[in-house]
Amino acid sequence: MTAIGIYGSAGRMGRAIADSIEAMGATHAGGTDAGEDPAPLAETADVLVDFSIPGGLVAHLAAARAARTPIVIGTTGLTHAEEAAIDDAAAEIAVLQTGNTSLGITLLARLVRDAAALLGPDWDIEIVEMHHRHKVDSPSGTAILLGEAAAAGRGASLGELRVDGRAGLTGARSEGTIGLSSVRGGSVVGDHSVVLATEGERIELVHRADDRGLFARGAVTAALWLATQPPGRYRMSDVLGL
Repeated sequence: MTAIGIYGSAGRMGRAIADSIEAMGATHAGGTDAGEDPAPLAETADVLVDFSIPGGLVAHLAAARAARTPIVIGTTGLTHAEEAAIDDAAAEIAVLQTGNTSLGITLLARLVRDAAALLGPDWDIEIVEMHHRHKVDSPSGTAILLGEAAAAGRGASLGELRVDGRAGLTGARSEGTIGLSSVRGGSVVGDHSVVLATEGERIELVHRADDRGLFARGAVTAALWLATQPPGRYRMSDVLGL
């Protein structure tokens, strides 16, 4: 059976992944947390999953490269330098990086990309996400993932079209832009809505996460798939064959 190691094993996602591993036919190779040496786990695991904090990612990638162990990265809020480190690692090992391990979100992103490609720039795109009161980053990695999908459908980068939460006298909405807004409160696991609106009609694509376990199951599914892949940089869409 595939042995899966967890970086960030004491966090909410780390604990949920550990609970899901054996139920999905794999074995738990152990876990580490901030300040611990990541190398031993990389050497014993067949594949790694990282749901720690951005500050530990470079060290985790170095350990994975040294041991030639594939790694799934679900940590969000990464810097350009950390994204570059992922690119470097992907030249030697299989790396799957995603803002969300939900298979449902993966499919939603494909639908968003296709809708943006098929509908003209007179269709406005707004992405709204809501999470629990304890989430520290905004907008969510999933909202950015969906924004990137929408931008790709329009043949552009999200950086070119992105407008974050509006406030004050902002003026009329600029055609072709993609708005991102965040809401925080309660114990919401994760709600994401993509609204495409034009004169007289609108389309709403919505995903609601009711159980954190779905992300853990998606992460294990991704890890089991990645364990057999050659070096390269992958996305959750590759797991589904999209």
